[in-house]
Amino acid sequence: MKQVFHFFAPCPRGLEGPLVAELEVLGADQIKQTEGGVGFAGSWSLMYEANLQSRIASRILWRVAEKTWKTEDDLYAMARDLDWSELFSVDCTIKVGVTAYRVPQIRSPEFVALRIKDGICDRFRLKNDKRPSVDTADPDMRIQLYLTDRMATLYLDTSGEALFKRGYRVETGDAPMRENLAAGILSLIGWTPAEALYDPMCGSATFLIEAAMIARKIAPGARREFAFQKMRLHNEDMWQELVAAARAAETKEIFPIYGSDVAAVAIAHAQANLDYARFDDTIHLKQLNAMDAKPPVDMEGVWISNPPYGVRLDEKEKLAALYPQWGDALKKRFSGWRAYFLTADMDITKHMGLKASKRTPLYNGGLECRLFEYKMVAGGMRRKPAGSDE
Repeated sequence: MKQVFHFFAPCPRGLEGPLVAELEVLGADQIKQTEGGVGFAGSWSLMYEANLQSRIASRILWRVAEKTWKTEDDLYAMARDLDWSELFSVDCTIKVGVTAYRVPQIRSPEFVALRIKDGICDRFRLKNDKRPSVDTADPDMRIQLYLTDRMATLYLDTSGEALFKRGYRVETGDAPMRENLAAGILSLIGWTPAEALYDPMCGSATFLIEAAMIARKIAPGARREFAFQKMRLHNEDMWQELVAAARAAETKEIFPIYGSDVAAVAIAHAQANLDYARFDDTIHLKQLNAMDAKPPVDMEGVWISNPPYGVRLDEKEKLAALYPQWGDALKKRFSGWRAYFLTADMDITKHMGLKASKRTPLYNGGLECRLFEYKMVAGGMRRKPAGSDE
């Protein structure tokens, strides 16, 4: 009988549904969606697959202890009572993080993290007469404590570096979008490689590269290392078999994926990332102002963009002038396309001159955004009165 392990996969808020769908495909059991992530259960090999294949999860956390608690001494005892030497070597460096949700009885998350660290080190010292070292910058093992006012849950991070760090980003622009947010949005809108994809404000090409990885069936974790490779339960042969199978499933087909940007430096950054990711043959770039955009291929498709948000007043005024021009470009030249804008600027709907068919709440980091959908009906689309939001 296979041993069952319990995991939690945090993700960008708003993408819990697509993450559930990913985990179902991988064969996860006991799936439970919560705000900001999904709990699930399964075999050790399922954890490998989740790290290897998930495009949306930020990490895969292994639940190693869960108890009720009242005081900080209870939390220390919880950490001390777990036999950490059965999970990883004392020679591994560690880092402890604490997430507390409405927990008035603790002094500070930092103090609790210190108590958990003391419990772990004291347990190691009792058994090995040696304690692990702390490395806050690049630890071998990340231990995460999640607290509510009643329950304490300890997780061991199987991923190490966050899963959105695919390894292809060698150049970034201002405020780059995380890779798992881009991949999650592509899942959310139902894009498939059968449709053309065009990002007219492509920046460092995150949407484009994530789309190419989906199209070519490239597992996002196939070319990186993970924390689980230093854990006691790690089976290197099993892991290499899964990686080999994932790489064998990759394709070299060419798909209609296009990007442009008004800034030459953005195109240079995007091209550097495409070259490093070896997608220069399937993603086509052009320096172009979005208001002058035309369908890059003779077929219907998806326009997707993450435009500037306009934090300062002068920026918001400039964007207010650009929105109707983008709306005109869509209305006049992108008949039959679906268009999506991810933005924290809710004023976009007042100026686009088009009626949004859907508004999906999402978070880009800690910033609340909306993903606005505009369906460009073939033959034109009803124009909204200026300043109208309906």
